[in-house]
Amino acid sequence: MRTGLYPGTFDPVTLGHMDIIGRACSLVDKLVIGVAINRDKGPLFDLEERVAMVKSECAPLANATGCEITVHPFENLLINCAHDVGASVIIRGLRAVADFEYEYQMVGMNRALDDSIETVFLMAEAQYQSIASKLVKEIARLNGDVSKFVSPAVNESLVARYKR
Repeated sequence: MRTGLYPGTFDPVTLGHMDIIGRACSLVDKLVIGVAINRDKGPLFDLEERVAMVKSECAPLANATGCEITVHPFENLLINCAHDVGASVIIRGLRAVADFEYEYQMVGMNRALDDSIETVFLMAEAQYQSIASKLVKEIARLNGDVSKFVSPAVNESLVARYKR
């Protein structure tokens, strides 16, 4: 059984994330979505909310693809998280050249820590390449329409959060 790990903050989970998750399911038998605690980023949604969102968004996909999808919060090194969940592959999504430069460095460091774990890059589909959680939050905060970038449920969560 091949297990993959797709890590991120998922604050919030976007259609771009879901595109990568769906395509990653065709590469592995089990996909673990690693939700990073990452206090440095100051997330809009707390860990429990982000985990619940990812679980809710992934449930229909798991049923449709037959891929086992689990959600695992983590605050340790990515390579240690991969060990914790038994992943032999780390899945990373790319949108632009700037993403690649950062990810290239990360792969080098991860390979130095454990060269038995491979990293696979998936390019986001063209319609999702501009989506970034940071930009989605900014648009929502300024009362813009983010329904093209997130699911209806996530959109409702964003609208509710910014009405506070």
